[in-house]
Amino acid sequence: MADVLDQDEVDALLQAVAGGQEAEDAEEGPSRKTEARPPKHTEVNTYDFKRPERVSKDQMRAFEGLHDRFARNLGAALSGYLRTIIEVKIRSTEQLTYAEFTYSLPTPTSFSLLSCSPLEGQICMEISPLIIYPIIDRMLGGSNAELYIPQRPLTQIEQRLANRIIDRALTALEEAWNNIADVEFEVVQNESNPQLVQIVAPNEVVIVIGLEIKMGNRAGSMSLCIPFNVIEPVMHRLTSEDWFNYRKKSDQEDQTHRVLENMADARLKLRAYLGQSAIKVRDLLALEVGDVIKIPKEADSDLILQIEGRSKFAGRIGQFRGHKAFKITRPAKPGEKI
Repeated sequence: MADVLDQDEVDALLQAVAGGQEAEDAEEGPSRKTEARPPKHTEVNTYDFKRPERVSKDQMRAFEGLHDRFARNLGAALSGYLRTIIEVKIRSTEQLTYAEFTYSLPTPTSFSLLSCSPLEGQICMEISPLIIYPIIDRMLGGSNAELYIPQRPLTQIEQRLANRIIDRALTALEEAWNNIADVEFEVVQNESNPQLVQIVAPNEVVIVIGLEIKMGNRAGSMSLCIPFNVIEPVMHRLTSEDWFNYRKKSDQEDQTHRVLENMADARLKLRAYLGQSAIKVRDLLALEVGDVIKIPKEADSDLILQIEGRSKFAGRIGQFRGHKAFKITRPAKPGEKI
């Protein structure tokens, strides 16, 4: 009978068991909560394997700066040729697949395939009908007031006129690309349907430079499609530091060329002096034909040639093909007297 518990002992035992379970829950609670805590938030960047970015952002910015110069040169060239204000500016620079580029273009359009010797491969140039037809109309003497944009390919005559615009664009493109490579562009083929031209695989990465051309109240797009394999040999020159050096060098060379070109047409006054002497005014007034003036210089000594009043060269006078001439023998010495 000693093993039999009464009701009070049973209640006390149940309370003790309940209190111990709560204590155990209290001890295990934090660890359980720790285990159930969600993982820390990590940033995940999406990557599209169909459109891999093979050109870095710095190289894209350098590439955009290169073609920004192309846009300015093209605008200036077209303005002088068409005798009206032409604005050309970059609208976008992005990496796409070749299939995405061709499907984004209208049909028909002015689509030209260009070779870029000595680089391998070809690039594409597309000019929208919204601007190429007004330009052709301007070349033929039209006013572009109410011009109808036909939905058809360019005729042979229109294509010849468009080629004049394309040739000026290629000249401006060569000037811009000379900062990174000596490239010569040439039109290989003209097409009206871009999807009929396959220069690379459809999933190949290309760099697309989108430009906008404005002429009065008319505006249209122009696109340059450059496959990655074409510019891959010169991509190392498109880093921010190297591009700055190339651009700085090019700017200095252009400025030097412009200065020399302007100076080449400048007129200078040349004077060769036999010598100098001092006489009285009465003797000067009495001079007649045949009189001799003595000068303190030997007969076989060099004469001094002055350019704009400054002594630059020394030499001798004579005749050349029936004309009076001065033969330069040496530079003039500093402080050498006439």
